[in-house]
Amino acid sequence: MSAAAQSAATTKPQQKKVKAWAELRRLIPYLRPYKGTTAFGLFTLLLMGLIGAFPPLIIGIITDCLTGAAEPMPNLTAATRATGAGGLWHSVLSPILHLYHPDSRHTLEVLCSLLVGVVVLKGIFSFASRWLLISISRDIEFDLRNELLAHLVRMEPEFYVRNRTGELMSRCTNDLSAVRMVLGPGIMYSANTIVGMAVAIAVMLKLSPVLTLEVLSPVPVVFVVVRYFGTVIHDLQAKIQAMLATLSAKAQENLAGIRVVRAYGQEAAEMRSFDEANRQYVGQNIRMIRAWSMFFPALTTIIGFSILFVLWEGSRMVIQGRMSLGALTAFYFFVGLLVFPMVALGFVTNIFQRGAASMGRLNYILDAKPGIRDAKPQPTEEPAILGEIEFRDLTFTYPTTRSGNGTQRAESAGANEPVLRNINLQIPAGSTVAIVGPTGSGKTTLAALIARLWEAPPDTLFIGGRSIREWPLEELRRAIGFVPQDAFLFSETIRENIAFGVDMPTTNAVEDAAQIASVSGDISDFPLRYETLVGERGITLSGGQKQRTTLARALIRDPQILILDDAFSSVDTDTEEKILQGLEDVMKRRTTVLISHRCSTVRDAEQIIVLHDGQIIERGTHEELIGVGGYYAELYQKQLLEEELARE
Repeated sequence: MSAAAQSAATTKPQQKKVKAWAELRRLIPYLRPYKGTTAFGLFTLLLMGLIGAFPPLIIGIITDCLTGAAEPMPNLTAATRATGAGGLWHSVLSPILHLYHPDSRHTLEVLCSLLVGVVVLKGIFSFASRWLLISISRDIEFDLRNELLAHLVRMEPEFYVRNRTGELMSRCTNDLSAVRMVLGPGIMYSANTIVGMAVAIAVMLKLSPVLTLEVLSPVPVVFVVVRYFGTVIHDLQAKIQAMLATLSAKAQENLAGIRVVRAYGQEAAEMRSFDEANRQYVGQNIRMIRAWSMFFPALTTIIGFSILFVLWEGSRMVIQGRMSLGALTAFYFFVGLLVFPMVALGFVTNIFQRGAASMGRLNYILDAKPGIRDAKPQPTEEPAILGEIEFRDLTFTYPTTRSGNGTQRAESAGANEPVLRNINLQIPAGSTVAIVGPTGSGKTTLAALIARLWEAPPDTLFIGGRSIREWPLEELRRAIGFVPQDAFLFSETIRENIAFGVDMPTTNAVEDAAQIASVSGDISDFPLRYETLVGERGITLSGGQKQRTTLARALIRDPQILILDDAFSSVDTDTEEKILQGLEDVMKRRTTVLISHRCSTVRDAEQIIVLHDGQIIERGTHEELIGVGGYYAELYQKQLLEEELARE
């Protein structure tokens, strides 16, 4: 990346505060492919909630049986015995009531057996609902992770100038896990809370409407508490996730640049910097813990008063004969069933607020639009890409990012200055053009525009006689072999690195490419040869070996256009000469753009372009430019003098 591109980078814009539901609404399309399974999972959860109402009822009947009550829970069963009405209650309770006898051992045996069966059945439905809903959340996590990566690989370099790798990794791991919790436990516990509260309240109203209304009187307070702490938790969680992303970025940069850190003795300084960010992260988590330490005690206190009131008022009703002891026992158990949904409400609030904050951070990635638009594929009868390249009055400025209000801004002075000015250049198909010039003159930018890593202005860059914007990106880039300044290798074997980008590479093709790039000799010295793992970013190879491996990676594609961006800077002149000799036949059959600081590298090019301050100041062959006596001639004489001094 050139210095101009780096100077154009800005920090990410501040995002407007968005409600939690607005963020989570983006998950609805991911649920649609699994709507059948989701519906079945919610149905099993509904059955579990309905069956869960029976254990307290059975326990209440057992209690009345033990106390010798003539009729079990008369508040609930009187109407059923007298009229046979009551719908569900009649269908379920009638068989039990027919078997009921006070102080009967047979009745107790039947009721206890029925209680065990109901609990087992509830456990089966509980397992089924969890298995279905949690499995769906994992499937959606899989889909979302794939979409995130697919979107990231479509983004242009400008996006990665603005966003650090560690932060993006944090969004795709920690934030994605928080979103999955919404889709799995969040949905499951929400449905469980609704069903559990509805069933419990319905039965409690049958047992004692007055007592039920008095017990539910604190519910509005519960909702106020949940709403307040939900907002606090959402804001804190957004800050925590952002700080975790910063920590991830710092750790990633320090590990990737560990050799530089050690070479400059900056271990202590980097540890202090990380410690400061870590303390801020811990501080925010402590604030989160403080909020939770107030949230749950507040809920527990409200619930505790409700239970205390049930015991106090319910006992009076039993003494006064308005309620049986079994009915009070069942009511108490239903209050307990009501407690779990109320506590789960706090847990669900935490899940949804965390998920909403994380989904907002994922939406930042998903909403980012690639600055380079792909063209529609052309019919098969259209001609393939030819190697002719033409620049027409090209002036290029690196794009700036947009601030929150939509206006453009630059981070530093000069960020809006053109990197290339009035470039007019024609490169015939099959020819070799060399580009030289001082650092920052725009050489790398010119090469990146040909590969469409940056977007050239309309009607300024043509390949094969057509605007570069008319070529589909996949077709264009498959026709280009690009060896950038940064020799990047993946943490795979040498064979896999050379064959990167080729669908079914043969062993001969890999070895031939390595031979032309003059790296086959080095590979032969390795114990595992082509199966040698190169480590992260090729750390086990020297700079020259990495450059030659990336050159072999470009050659194996057999591209129509070959771009060598200072591809020989890490090799000595003898190795460079050997590589160039191997490339002679290759370069004759394709268009080659050769960027270098060495005159010895470019002297045989059919056309040499000299860039300075983004403009073409000289052009011609090696001999013609030497005769002109300009920048190129001075550079050539300087390098000759350096070679003579080196030989002495």
